Amino acid sequence: MRFLHLADLHIGKRLNEFNLIEDQTYILEQITQLCLDQEVDGVFIAGDVYDKSQPSIEAVELLDDFLTKLTSLNLIVFVISGNHDSPERLSFGSRMLQKNGLHVAGGFDGLLQKVTLEDGHGPLHVYLLPFIKPAQVRPYFQDKIESYGEAIEAVLSTRELEANERNILIAHQFVVSGDNQPERSDSENMMVGGLDSVDAWLFRDFDYVALGHLHRPQRIGLDTIRYGGSPLKYSFSEARQDKSVTLLDFGPKGELKLEQHPLKPLRDLREIKGPLEELLCLGKDDEEGSQDYLRITLTDEEEIYDALGQLRPVFPNLMALDFENTRTAASAQAQMAAAGDLVSKSPLELFASFYELQNGSGLSKEQIKVMEEVMEEAGGVEL
Repeated sequence: MRFLHLADLHIGKRLNEFNLIEDQTYILEQITQLCLDQEVDGVFIAGDVYDKSQPSIEAVELLDDFLTKLTSLNLIVFVISGNHDSPERLSFGSRMLQKNGLHVAGGFDGLLQKVTLEDGHGPLHVYLLPFIKPAQVRPYFQDKIESYGEAIEAVLSTRELEANERNILIAHQFVVSGDNQPERSDSENMMVGGLDSVDAWLFRDFDYVALGHLHRPQRIGLDTIRYGGSPLKYSFSEARQDKSVTLLDFGPKGELKLEQHPLKPLRDLREIKGPLEELLCLGKDDEEGSQDYLRITLTDEEEIYDALGQLRPVFPNLMALDFENTRTAASAQAQMAAAGDLVSKSPLELFASFYELQNGSGLSKEQIKVMEEVMEEAGGVEL
């Protein structure tokens, strides 16, 4: 059987106040056409279907249109909730939708959801594990469950795998492999210290694990445990990533063929750097590229009047504007130096550094005298 592994659609996402619904519509149409061209039997969607737990009307309509098109092609579609989704909203009407080949696991109800398919190589079992936290699992088990790993282990224990048959898991968790960490981006939510991490070792008995949560397509631990990645770039930390979907061919037990199929966005998300005039010329010469979502860094040494106003007519989808020159470098060094001297500097010295950073010149003797008096009145600070 042939499946397409998707994840992290984040339908309805806004980036730097830009609505990406048109871009998402375009990429989902491309994925639908890929399903048709590759003659797939089904699709795995591994969580973060929506970007918000309360999606907009246009986001709901887009997902409805996408799933309707997939099921109209007689594909079997499996969907789980991610940490961005509302389990209840996502699973509304799920029992009725199963009749049309759409299987949705919004939340955990005490038993790992299982769907068994059949082809010429025998049964193929698909297990749906939505995003879970330890607190959501505890009510169903007597054992004390504190960590995410313990929660996953407990949920997996509710089903006994058929060792001689093919078993596939769809999950949305932060999965690591021992000390090996997967590559992350700024747009992914992580708990401090990786407290929500789950070791890939827990999934060792599955023939394939279709993961969601991280936006770069990648393996973790084994070739058969993979993050699908997002179909679009959702932060500038992803600007250099190549987006794709994973095509899976399941043969007899133990035989699996993997292929990455690249996706081409309606508008790319890029970073460019250089002097203002040079970038304006490049933008005017590249009509298509100038429509991309951009972070522009200007390197001009002289002051620029209304840089944003000059760039917008050429780059209408400019999302972020930065400056990089000797002045900004000096400012950054000053900030680093100030941060490094926090312990050794007095309150007055810290204020003086801040004043100079903001105003470009130091405190006068009169200003220093005033600040000394203020700090003494405030609590007799030793200067």
